Amino acid sequence: MNKKQENWLLAMWSVALIATLGSLYFSEIKGYVPCTMCWYQRIFMYPIVLIGLLALIQKNVTIAWTTASLSFIGGCISLYHYGIQKLTFLQDSVPVCGGVSCTGAYINYLGFITIPFLALVAFAFIFIASLVLLKQTKE
Repeated sequence: MNKKQENWLLAMWSVALIATLGSLYFSEIKGYVPCTMCWYQRIFMYPIVLIGLLALIQKNVTIAWTTASLSFIGGCISLYHYGIQKLTFLQDSVPVCGGVSCTGAYINYLGFITIPFLALVAFAFIFIASLVLLKQTKE
């Protein structure tokens, strides 16, 4: 593994760690109760922190297949969740999400930055970084 690959692994792990700490901040410190869709996004983000750390320690870039898969699925969930928050035609077809509505937005910075948007950005970065690592391992 070369230094570039190690930097990509570190960047992926850092983004996943920040996203995880951010979600815990919103729920445990700010007191925002996560909706069902938020929990699904957490299910796909939290393992990336542990997997990424182990990959860094072992200097194992083959982990990119796993992080690409987790981030792609998590990103799709985030994109849908963001869509049901921002697009009225999707809000009408949203199933009941549990105790907290999935259409609600605890934050709405600049009129478009919500928690699912932040998760989507993190998942997108991790997915792209995983693809870069996969491309570099083929070379």
